[in-house]
Amino acid sequence: MLSVAEQLDRWFPPDQSLAQTPSLDEALAYCRTLATTHYENFPIASFLLPKRLHQHFYNVYAFCRWADDLGDELGDRQRSLRALRWWREELQACFAGTARHPVFVALRTTIQQFGIPIQPFDDLISAFEQDQTVTEYANFADLRDYCRRSADPVGRIVLYLCGQFNEQHAAWSDSICTGLQLANFWQDVARDLKIPRIYLPSDDCQQFGYSHAELRAGVSSSAFLELMRFEVTRAREFLQSGLPLIERLPGRIQVDIDLFARGGLCILDRIEGIGYRVLEQRPVVRKSDVLKLLVASLGRALKRKLM
Repeated sequence: MLSVAEQLDRWFPPDQSLAQTPSLDEALAYCRTLATTHYENFPIASFLLPKRLHQHFYNVYAFCRWADDLGDELGDRQRSLRALRWWREELQACFAGTARHPVFVALRTTIQQFGIPIQPFDDLISAFEQDQTVTEYANFADLRDYCRRSADPVGRIVLYLCGQFNEQHAAWSDSICTGLQLANFWQDVARDLKIPRIYLPSDDCQQFGYSHAELRAGVSSSAFLELMRFEVTRAREFLQSGLPLIERLPGRIQVDIDLFARGGLCILDRIEGIGYRVLEQRPVVRKSDVLKLLVASLGRALKRKLM
């Protein structure tokens, strides 16, 4: 399948002559192909999820994949902003029943079946829009607000798909999603510098006597290492605070969410294992780690079932 950037000219800017609205079967097949050929972790997720939910997860993934690529893969921030504005218009058309893009033709069936509101989808788009204009964060409150829109909506959508959405579940899910997002940020400090984006809040840096100027210069001082220790501890607290959600979920969904949460904790363990020197070495979660996490998650689920 062509990349999103390669497909974009067919759909954007919108023109009735450029594309014909696909049938539902064509739209579902499109999302299924996009998900199973572009997402390296989807085979595991598909194995863990009930088969009746597979297509709905494909539909949600296709929405996220397009939004993410419109934000990151077009090579022009102004064009990305225009494309994301169009993507929001397509989302609104989806809820109005007039969408033409295959992702939204398919997604409408998911939205209707599970009663998912527009807010989490719109929040995700707003986060990708923010990526075009904000490259640094003054304080953790601003970064947390970004995570609220870039990560938390995914967990909330999953809760709707599993028929498990309520305010308490959403709060635990938000904690896991933000913790996982933070873990990914601290894993990729060096990679993000090249984009360039800095997710380490300025006031946290100042607290430890470290500056964004030093960060851009790649200075891995003792102050930087203490800063990273602090950020890793905070991310771990978010992940651990959300763990009560797992035992509230049914069947194999427990394993799926447990695996994601423990995967985030494993990233943090790897960062700690290299002495927080993420500017010099990217901490990696190996395939053997994933297998161990899966076995452990299955074991915990079985133990809960027997209790």
